[in-house]
Amino acid sequence: MGVIDLEKHFAFYGAYHSNKINVLIHTIFVWPIFFTLLILESFTPSIGLLPFPPGTLPFQEFMVLNLSFVTAIVYGLFYVLLDKKAGTIAGVLCLICWISSNALAQRLGFSLAWKVILVSQLVCWTGQCIGHGVFEKRAPALMDNLVQAILMAPFFVLLEALQKFYNYEPYPGFEKSVRTKVQANIKELRMKKQKKSA
Repeated sequence: MGVIDLEKHFAFYGAYHSNKINVLIHTIFVWPIFFTLLILESFTPSIGLLPFPPGTLPFQEFMVLNLSFVTAIVYGLFYVLLDKKAGTIAGVLCLICWISSNALAQRLGFSLAWKVILVSQLVCWTGQCIGHGVFEKRAPALMDNLVQAILMAPFFVLLEALQKFYNYEPYPGFEKSVRTKVQANIKELRMKKQKKSA
């Protein structure tokens, strides 16, 4: 699978998220998982602030160059490489999450923040497990490809929302091509299950 092949990434992830209720659950819970991860990473050592004089940028005091910054940049750049338009939206969301996670981390302090993170992560992951177990009836994508599933999840739900509400396609025929690949993947899974049970 090509690293920058959006269609293949989206088809892989989509094959694990074909049930509408499961997709809705993921749409609600995926970005909070990403955001609370950034809050946790906000407590990593800082290598400084952005190189601008104080007061140059709004919220500059929260633009700390730490692990949350690295994560936001890696995710954002990867999404832009996958698709310039939707990827730019996702990249901006990643940067907003970075700044706001640093702001929240500074406000809460570590002793309270880790409790907020723990509760949020438990609720979000439990919701997604219910989505897969009860509605999708298929193990999560991370069981087959952990890195790809975790890296693609925020972009997948954003692209799903853009398709649903704005009929957005990265290029003409994208949705149809992905749908065909998703159906083929699901069919292959069912055949494997039948062979195991036979």
